[in-house]
Amino acid sequence: MTISGVSGRTSYIGSGILDLRSQLDALVQQLASGKVSNTYAGQGSGRSLAIGLRSQLSNLAGYADTAINLNTRINVASLSLQRLIGVGASVKGAAVSAVSTIDNTGQTAGQKTALLGFIDSVDMLNARSGDRYLFSGRATDTAPVASADAIMNGDGALAGLKQLILERKQADVGTSGLGRVVLSAPSATSVQLAEDASPSEFGLKLNAITSTLTGATITQPTGTPAAMSVDLGAVNPAEGESIKFTFNLPDGTTENITLTASTATPLPANSFAIGADSTATAANLNAALNTSIGALANGPLVAASAVTAGDNFFDQPPMRVGTTPLGAATTLVAGTAADTISWYKGETGSDSARGTAVARVDESITVQYGARANEQALRSQLQTVAVFAAVTTSATDPNANAQIAALNQRIAQNLAVVPGTQSIQDIQADFAGAQASIKSTTDRQTQTKAITQTMLDSIEGISNDEVATKILALQTALQASYQTTATLYQMSLTKFI
Repeated sequence: MTISGVSGRTSYIGSGILDLRSQLDALVQQLASGKVSNTYAGQGSGRSLAIGLRSQLSNLAGYADTAINLNTRINVASLSLQRLIGVGASVKGAAVSAVSTIDNTGQTAGQKTALLGFIDSVDMLNARSGDRYLFSGRATDTAPVASADAIMNGDGALAGLKQLILERKQADVGTSGLGRVVLSAPSATSVQLAEDASPSEFGLKLNAITSTLTGATITQPTGTPAAMSVDLGAVNPAEGESIKFTFNLPDGTTENITLTASTATPLPANSFAIGADSTATAANLNAALNTSIGALANGPLVAASAVTAGDNFFDQPPMRVGTTPLGAATTLVAGTAADTISWYKGETGSDSARGTAVARVDESITVQYGARANEQALRSQLQTVAVFAAVTTSATDPNANAQIAALNQRIAQNLAVVPGTQSIQDIQADFAGAQASIKSTTDRQTQTKAITQTMLDSIEGISNDEVATKILALQTALQASYQTTATLYQMSLTKFI
């Protein structure tokens, strides 16, 4: 009789044990990793969907990182804009203040406040987030604004704002000190005012004459250069009658000189004496007008000239007095990189400043958050504050108070928000809109991510309780298999018999 060994029979049991062991190892690995499989092949029919879901989650994570970076940049830019608004309010308040005492430096306390505000403004416009300048348009690696000192005082051979203000002042006031206006007497009873050159960028420009003088003949501005006149004729004006001369100033404002006929002694301010006849009266009118035009030219005209020089300097390219002697100049020329500081060094373009920085925050949504320091609102305030800080006069100058009063008036007016023109608050609103778009997109993506993750977990994930139960069952089966196999291997012929 042939007796078979147990090896053939236990080989089947052994392979079963190995299979159970393999299943147990897989379940233990699932329990440890929390996933059905470490490979897509082990995920079964859901692997294609899992690949798509993982790609979507990766895109959402990228958009989330972009949103964080954008919010950081916009927050930094918004803080700069808020500070600029504060500077504007502070300088405007200083300009309307009644305190205009000129100290030994030739400036008022308000002007010194403006200088600090100007330096702060330059720093705000040169703000960075990481290695990116926020107000340079597309030139994100370039500081958009030159240094405050270079803008004010120039750099070596390059002229700064203060020099251009002084040059323009000489060109506007003229060598005679009458604002480039020439006074003459075409006849014994007449007075004529004429511009000294035409065309000319500088000085007072004649606007109109308004008169209540009895018997006077008025000629409105005409000719080249323009001239206007008044002829008293043969009749003296009556006490209290007046004549008004209106002039246009370089900054677009107008100023009036009103002179009243008077017989009072001493002669009141802004009056001319009625003489023995119209010839004497015309001479008195000429003298009074000469004094008044001189006061206008060395007072409000100086302030208007400074404001206009600021506009010239902050232009692109900067414009400055074209010829010498400055008091006789008639034209402006463009400053060059060899002779004049260029205040703005960022990217320029005719397109929207917001469009210079665009980021995608979703598959179909982009956000524009660019800015240029030479935008109308930013340039206008920086220019106005700079001019206020740059002008100096002297406490011993008899026209100093008139200059400062006229400058204060213009600075306060130029810092006021004008309906229909861009304001810094408008730029803030653009940034706020961008952040609102980012937030709404991020909120939606957060919900999408949660849903996507849930779907992915249903494919890739496991139930810990279910896996643990299977492990216990396999352990029990494996233990039984081990015991059976051990028993079989211990059998012998003796035991069998």
